Amino acid sequence: MNQTELDKYKKMLEAKQAELSLGLRNRDEIVIEKTPDALDEVQLAGERELAIRTLDREASLLRNVRAALRRVADGSYGTCMHCEEDIKPKRLDAVPWAKYCIRCQEAADRHEFETGESGDSIDELLLNAA
Repeated sequence: MNQTELDKYKKMLEAKQAELSLGLRNRDEIVIEKTPDALDEVQLAGERELAIRTLDREASLLRNVRAALRRVADGSYGTCMHCEEDIKPKRLDAVPWAKYCIRCQEAADRHEFETGESGDSIDELLLNAA
């Protein structure tokens, strides 16, 4: 991957990081509201649960984007973290934070190999929290 392509992906990742960081700051939707009507409380609880799931999904995506930016910095961006083959530009255009080639991603989705996502090391967790 040449420097021009790397810069393009870095800008895409930085833009996505800024977008996600801004969205994660707004937590008004998860505030617990009390209302005298039980049906309203049930509806508000459902909306709150949906907002929490959305925040969780966006936080996970933000961790993936930050990890991709670290790979850009250390020179490993664009290389599959499982088979070490180059990730196709078409895949990176669609999912710039991809850490696996399409073949390995499909295998990971079928749980054919350990991705390490559930058992991140303490160093990885601390880096993602930053």
